[in-house]
Amino acid sequence: MHDQSSPHAHISSVPPLASYAVPWLVSRGRRYVEPEHEYRNPYQRDRDRLIHSASFRRLMYKTQVLVNDISDHHRTRLTHTLEVAQISRTIARELRLNEDLTEAIALSHDLGHPPFGHAGESALAECMAPHGGFEHNRFGLRLVEELERRYPYFPGLNLTWEVRAAMAYHSKQPQAPEVALYREPGLPHAFLEAQVVDLADSLAYDTHDLDDALNLGLITLDDLQAVPFWQQASERAHRRYGRLEIPYLQAAVVRAMIDWQVNDLIQTTRSELAASQVNSPADVQTHPRPLASISRELQELKTHLEQFLHREVYHHYSVERMTVKAQRMITGLFQAFMAQPGMLPPPHGQAVDRQGLAATVCDYLASLTDRYAQNEYRMLFHPQ
Repeated sequence: MHDQSSPHAHISSVPPLASYAVPWLVSRGRRYVEPEHEYRNPYQRDRDRLIHSASFRRLMYKTQVLVNDISDHHRTRLTHTLEVAQISRTIARELRLNEDLTEAIALSHDLGHPPFGHAGESALAECMAPHGGFEHNRFGLRLVEELERRYPYFPGLNLTWEVRAAMAYHSKQPQAPEVALYREPGLPHAFLEAQVVDLADSLAYDTHDLDDALNLGLITLDDLQAVPFWQQASERAHRRYGRLEIPYLQAAVVRAMIDWQVNDLIQTTRSELAASQVNSPADVQTHPRPLASISRELQELKTHLEQFLHREVYHHYSVERMTVKAQRMITGLFQAFMAQPGMLPPPHGQAVDRQGLAATVCDYLASLTDRYAQNEYRMLFHPQ
């Protein structure tokens, strides 16, 4: 018999979707028609296809901030993606959004990142400037639509339109043809599930980059005395736990920062939804501004934290050294394969005639992990 006095008695089962959520029954479907699954809805199938894809597995060895050979303990693109998915699901459930769709969007949001994080992306974008440029969200779309090879009847993963559209709305290049295909006139914003993932991504990487920087010794707890967000979160942690020893203090404050941001996002977005009186996903997309949001107070704290991270972490001398090395490797590999395309491995070598040399080299390099890119560079430029 269920114990009504249980501390978990207030946790309900999955609530019915709100009117502004995207129900799977109205999905715009897949590019290539497939029969529906017996017991998984379309967004659950998207989630599973993403998890089983090669692109998702490669996130294990792709940089979030620092390359993998610095430490075994800091985040990678894969662990970051899983954390974003977990946070996004919590928010989606509380806002009565489609949790399955939200999870699929979260799992796909970083697929297109090249090796070496933002350093690798800037180098690849510079190499591709004469050939249409490069942007990781555009490449993520290309991966799930064309480059993944798992099914005999169609290219890519054949994800639902909604997951692909979320990737397009996340792009910073809305005029690119492959992005513009999904960003329809009169619908300036993504649906709410995608907006939630964008904010969950932001709150996760700000907080976790700070956590990793502490663990790696790039900054110290003393440095954080000048960061109001950290100080106020520390006060919350002390109110909850009392006096904490150093190993537990950091973890408790990081949890407090995440909890604070998640709760603020949920409450602020609820207020925005109530004030706007939206009643459908279309109402969300046509609203004058994004409806998923955080309070002004928290935004000020996050802005100050991000300024601190850019100054003290992302431009730390050791990170700058890795950035220069990463860009040198990406640029060197790109130039080498452009000069001698016969060095491209199959099936990339066979794709040159079909799609052009620069696009093929870009596909190959953007798909590499940090570790594989380093090995390729050593083999070409520093052979034994």
